[in-house]
Amino acid sequence: MDRLSHARSELQEMDALAAADSPVHRLHPLCKLLLTMLYIVTVVSFPKYDFSGLVIMVLYPVLLFQAAGIPVGLCFYRLRIVLPLVCAVGLANPFLDPTPLTRLGTMVITGGVVSMATLMLKGVFSLMASFLLIATTPIDTLCAALRKIHIPGILVTLLLLTYRYIGVMLEQVSVMTEAYRLRAPGQKGIHSSAWGSFLGQLLLRSMDRAEELYHSMLLRGFQGEFYYADMPNCRASSVIFMLFGAAAVLFARLVPVVSLLGSLFVR
Repeated sequence: MDRLSHARSELQEMDALAAADSPVHRLHPLCKLLLTMLYIVTVVSFPKYDFSGLVIMVLYPVLLFQAAGIPVGLCFYRLRIVLPLVCAVGLANPFLDPTPLTRLGTMVITGGVVSMATLMLKGVFSLMASFLLIATTPIDTLCAALRKIHIPGILVTLLLLTYRYIGVMLEQVSVMTEAYRLRAPGQKGIHSSAWGSFLGQLLLRSMDRAEELYHSMLLRGFQGEFYYADMPNCRASSVIFMLFGAAAVLFARLVPVVSLLGSLFVR
């Protein structure tokens, strides 16, 4: 299986994950969306040197991954391209902040090292929470939840179309790549001299395909915004989960849980 076919299969697997059945999948999409947003804002709000306080926030995604029946390793595998970029953001911190902060035996830990690790954790935890939301919520109901909190319709429509039709673009790239291979047997990849014409043809084919899709949308009554799928009724269990989760997240933010546990064990 080539890379393009593998990418298309991963998109289909994401739809299959979102259509699964588990206690997390059955929660109301709006409750999951609001709790995920609160979690990400709370994670980002930690001070840059509060590494120990931030560690406890890993419990939220890990526990929900287990409840949803989704392996945590699958999250890291699917985000294998984005995670290194997120972790690379703080690599310059040790050079920008060489102030000694603490000691680990004979090793001096500078503020830059702590802030780098904290920044990396913030990015990883935020990506884990976002992936959990997408993997347990169909894209239609997720977009409907975004419109419920008054996210602009043009942005929600753009998100939905991008998610839905990225597979169409991958299919066009796959067809063009196969045609190129038939004309250049034995050659690995696409030669640099053909990159310009290849991208130009892909742009023209994408524009033609987009025009056909747009006309079909107009024929089905599209007037600038989709009629999103009706969300299920919000049950009491979803509201209780959201309130309990929000309380737990805020408690972990306001109370130094790790420090308290450490002081108890030291005694």
